Amino acid sequence: MKTDLQLQRDVMDELEFEPSVDAADIGVAVTDGVITLSGFVSSYAQKLAAEAAVRRVAGVRAIAEEIKVRLPSHSKTADHEIAGRIADLFAWDVTIPADKITVKVEGGWVTLTGTVDWNFQGEMARRAAARINGVLGVINRIEIRQLPVGADVKDRIMSAIKRAADADASSITVQIDGRTARLGGRVKGWYERQVAEHTAWAAPGVTKVEDNIVIAA
Repeated sequence: MKTDLQLQRDVMDELEFEPSVDAADIGVAVTDGVITLSGFVSSYAQKLAAEAAVRRVAGVRAIAEEIKVRLPSHSKTADHEIAGRIADLFAWDVTIPADKITVKVEGGWVTLTGTVDWNFQGEMARRAAARINGVLGVINRIEIRQLPVGADVKDRIMSAIKRAADADASSITVQIDGRTARLGGRVKGWYERQVAEHTAWAAPGVTKVEDNIVIAA
């Protein structure tokens, strides 16, 4: 088991290794395996990338994310320009149903609303909006259309987890309650937990995932 000092060093190394993150102004503190990130980055996309990098480090139990976006003076952009760029990006991306999503920008904060057929479509829209210069944050209120839940959805989720590399399906449990998929069990790291959660979201008819999977210390 890693000490907090070892874990801090690993997290800092991972942030330095991640090419999409400028780690110069990011602080890392560790208490009992819980990582606190502080400081500043120049874009919301960097903020998300920093958090994703930390989740990849073995031994991380939880993350308290306190990083703030501080835009360079030349990157300041009017809300209507940000909204226009997001709309254009949605129109170019075939994975995003642009006609089903509404974009609102206020003070650099983007709010996405609408209804899509699949969770990944809303997630792709959120990620695309986060990449736009001048965005301080994204509030994703996109809903998933109510599709029928197949009787075999649990088996389909478990089969998909078994197909995923490095995922130990035997340690993961799946319960279906209406349109909610509840995940449980214990895994070795964040990657396996993310595989299970993403797989559950991809199941037809699932509109909510409760991830109660525990990461082994």
